[in-house]
Amino acid sequence: LKSEDGARRMNHQRQTGSHGFAGIVFVILVNCGCGYTLTGQGAFLPDYIQTIGVPMFENTTTIFEIEQALTQEVRTEFIGRGSYRVIATDTGVDAVLAGTINNISITPATFTAQQQASRYIFTLQAAIEFRDLTTGEILVGQQLTFSDEYEVASGTGGELDASTFFGQQSNAVERVARDFATTVVSSILEAF
Repeated sequence: LKSEDGARRMNHQRQTGSHGFAGIVFVILVNCGCGYTLTGQGAFLPDYIQTIGVPMFENTTTIFEIEQALTQEVRTEFIGRGSYRVIATDTGVDAVLAGTINNISITPATFTAQQQASRYIFTLQAAIEFRDLTTGEILVGQQLTFSDEYEVASGTGGELDASTFFGQQSNAVERVARDFATTVVSSILEAF
């Protein structure tokens, strides 16, 4: 009987000890932190910047209306962050974001057995400048490059389908525009 009681107590102590150890580890982890923070919480901009102008970006490429897609995605991303009023002009604002699309290339990446390109890489290069209009200071100035791959499905007889090609290219442009907008707005609001 004594040995059964002793075994139960030792088993209880092991269980309690493991719970106690787990509790200590939990407390240490909670108090030490893990180094992660929530994005979108940056307070880099001065308090007086409440209205941000995002006029249409300049397009120095031959790709028609790409500036509209990029500009709109950036505006939408700023609005989604919720703290700033965003307008499409560079007057009557506290800060302005200007952008220039410098280069776009579409390069074949893989080929079919018939030596037709079946996968392309869409690459966009742009420059941004975020200026505080109260001080005239450039708060963020960057050269950016974004790429995305897209596959082109072939039509009947192994020939590439033009409508599919342009549809996939359009999807790649949308993905690059979203990535561009997220990166630009994060770099401004969080000072990365």
